[in-house]
Amino acid sequence: MKRREFITLLGGVAAAWSLAARVRAQQPAMPVVGFVSARSAEDAARPGAAFRKGLNETGYVENQNVMVEYHWLEGQYDRLPSLMADLVRRRVAVIATPQSQPASLAAKAATTTIPIVFGVGEDPVKLGLVASLARPGGNATGINFFNAEAVAKRLGLLRDLVPKAIRIALLVNPANPTIGEVMLRDIPEAARALGLQIQVLNASTSREIEAAFATLVRDRADALFVAPDSFFSSRRVQLATLATRHGVPAVYPLREYVVAGGLMSYGTDVLENWRQVGVYTGQILKGAKPADLPVLQSTKFELVINLQTARALGTEVPNSLQLLADEVIE
Repeated sequence: MKRREFITLLGGVAAAWSLAARVRAQQPAMPVVGFVSARSAEDAARPGAAFRKGLNETGYVENQNVMVEYHWLEGQYDRLPSLMADLVRRRVAVIATPQSQPASLAAKAATTTIPIVFGVGEDPVKLGLVASLARPGGNATGINFFNAEAVAKRLGLLRDLVPKAIRIALLVNPANPTIGEVMLRDIPEAARALGLQIQVLNASTSREIEAAFATLVRDRADALFVAPDSFFSSRRVQLATLATRHGVPAVYPLREYVVAGGLMSYGTDVLENWRQVGVYTGQILKGAKPADLPVLQSTKFELVINLQTARALGTEVPNSLQLLADEVIE
């Protein structure tokens, strides 16, 4: 190849690179969603897929026209302030906090401008997340899944399952005070109406879960009520195993516990809630404002019973309860 031809070839390659660079520069950068969950990535595999499904329904596909930056707290709520500060500093397009009251409150405390799509079990108006359900009026909206109502119903179902139970151990995570306060407020009132006595046990590590079971066995609790908490969800196999080993009937907030060997659960449809957070996230990416998107209220709850676990515990599940269940694991 002659020198002149070689120089011409190099010039053509350089021009092509320059054109490609200009095209890339002209293309808008993909929006980034800061996704924050108190759970672990492994624990939230199915709910995470539901979130992405919601995004897809609004025309967004991860890594094609939106980037989702996942942050899994694994129950380490003390990470929230610095994490939210970093997301705000980098000006992500949306902060999504499905099924996490602590993360939702931390996001709201960190920014009044970046849109937030939350999932909380308490009244978001009382929490200060929105001005009203119909007209949020600020930078946050999402879904409310009624923890208080579910708590009273769950305790009543436990009583139906174990009618002779009087002493109920309540397991709460002191590292998650927003949920703990709700439990300590709502459970005693519901228990009094049913003639039950509540014993509060605290645990925020696996070792403390073991210690809590040792205490409830020593004190001869008749049954166990596990408070909603992402750390407990991540330790659901441990909880179900210990409950069966010690012969303690237990009720949990989510279906996942029962699939892992727990006796019974009653609570919100987690997959639907995470999907809806994905839908709202996609709508905001398209230009909708949180102030104009009304807070949705969860209307679907599910009762799940594990008959294998019931037999292992020697607990007879009434036919009326089985007929009421949305799912019975044989």
